[in-house]
Amino acid sequence: MEENRQNTSDTNLSKPTQRLIDQYHEWYWLSQPKEGAVTIHVDEVASKVAAFYERIREIVDWKEEHLMRRMAIERILKRRLFINTGVKKAEPFILELIRGGHFPNDRIEKTKIEEVQYVIDKYAYILENNPPPPKDKTKAQLYNKILGIAACEIEETLDPASYLKANSLIEYMEATIREKIVIGEEALTRVGMSEREKDIQIYIAVQRALLNLDAPIISYNFLKRQFPDWSALPPKTLQKIASNIYLIWGGIEKVLSHPLGDKFYKVCERYDTPYLLLGDIMSQDPGGAQEKISDPGILEKLIEEAYNKRLGTLRIRSRRAAFYSTLSIFLSNVAVLYAIEVPLATYVIGQFNKTAMIIDVLGPTFLMFLLVTTIRLPRKENLKLVVNEVKKTVYGEGKDVFEVELYPKRSFVLRLIFGLLYLSIFCLCFGAMTFGLYRINYPPLSYLIMYIFTSLIAFTGVKIRQRARELELSEEKETIFNLIIDPFALPLIRLGKWLMARWQKINIVAVIFNYLIEMPFLTFIEFLEKWRYFLKEKKEEIH
Repeated sequence: MEENRQNTSDTNLSKPTQRLIDQYHEWYWLSQPKEGAVTIHVDEVASKVAAFYERIREIVDWKEEHLMRRMAIERILKRRLFINTGVKKAEPFILELIRGGHFPNDRIEKTKIEEVQYVIDKYAYILENNPPPPKDKTKAQLYNKILGIAACEIEETLDPASYLKANSLIEYMEATIREKIVIGEEALTRVGMSEREKDIQIYIAVQRALLNLDAPIISYNFLKRQFPDWSALPPKTLQKIASNIYLIWGGIEKVLSHPLGDKFYKVCERYDTPYLLLGDIMSQDPGGAQEKISDPGILEKLIEEAYNKRLGTLRIRSRRAAFYSTLSIFLSNVAVLYAIEVPLATYVIGQFNKTAMIIDVLGPTFLMFLLVTTIRLPRKENLKLVVNEVKKTVYGEGKDVFEVELYPKRSFVLRLIFGLLYLSIFCLCFGAMTFGLYRINYPPLSYLIMYIFTSLIAFTGVKIRQRARELELSEEKETIFNLIIDPFALPLIRLGKWLMARWQKINIVAVIFNYLIEMPFLTFIEFLEKWRYFLKEKKEEIH
């Protein structure tokens, strides 16, 4: 390993690339199981039953695959603290995670129990020792934010190799793209931005674009950067953080909602392909990667292989995302249908329209099918662009400049005209939907439910289409069709985005699972495991 590190300094690779190679070496050795270490074991039968339940939960709580484990940790952590806030034992918490298939059996060292216990204690202290909330925040909101971040640290504690790998690629893209991004005159005039603010926004945009990380993980990474000793805070520092937690929370919200944040994301999202492919290449053979990528000819072949493999994965992932997101919303739609719509219509009108029921469930589902089946993957000529871009990134070649700029400022009259025009289109869009529903004798009580689920499906479908372009380097071309359809589609998509931000709070199926199914079911799983151990003990006594 030391020899490989020494060799990296003698190649034509850029310094950030050399550092990435060293970090991937470290990731590889960290990911290997330690010989002689005592690991945590769970019963295989109980694990299979619990894992089956977790697969069902993935449908209910669906998010992108790489975020599901963190979501499960957060959900289980909240439930265990809700059951008994005085209990701070990490062992049953870790056992439940392993039984659910979120971590491999017989791989996590027993020493991790104390480490996770420290993490739980740290965040519990913050929740128990914070000041009264300001007017614009509540204790409940802080509870959700803190436990979301706690879940990230627990995940890193139990699987440090995965976090090291992800952060290595994030830091690599951040270091190489920072020199290429410039702030436009319009943006500087209207918003203003220091070098520190620019660096923070690049760091956040890279995480969003490269790995599609969500707010809790980005917040956790930001805290670690702000507080280098976050993983082992001294008591006085922890006390200070707890006392100022609302100020810290406000600071995180400020950087996550920066006026230029979306502009930085757009730049990073367009040029993230080389980093994704390089990460794939490095993962295949960390030990021999330095020698291979130093040769442009070999690197080109590796890029093509990684590109084609990721292209195939992209097709599968897009279909999987469409299926699970649609199924999640479909189940919630059915729950709303039978819990609210049917009883309300029966009570008010006297009957429920069966045709409306079918349209209510299948209409939004068909919309998702239409959005996904019309996804276009990159054209063949895109591969050549990707190969050139990866080479420039690896060898530090090229003087590309990516501008972060705002659109020209509009006058008051234009803002008024465009605002009224957009409002008119918004009303026209939902007015047309209302008229269509009226023409088929759709129950008036169900109009709102149809608007909600159609908007959610439209937004989710558009997000999936955007992710399907992760290998596309060229900018999407605007057509006359876009000019016509965009004004009518945008109101629906924007409503879906607003609703999706609140979806986890109103997901009826998730609430039912959390409080009526999950707690008794997992109590049974723990009982089953203990019963299995009892039987094994009795068998061992037979000799």
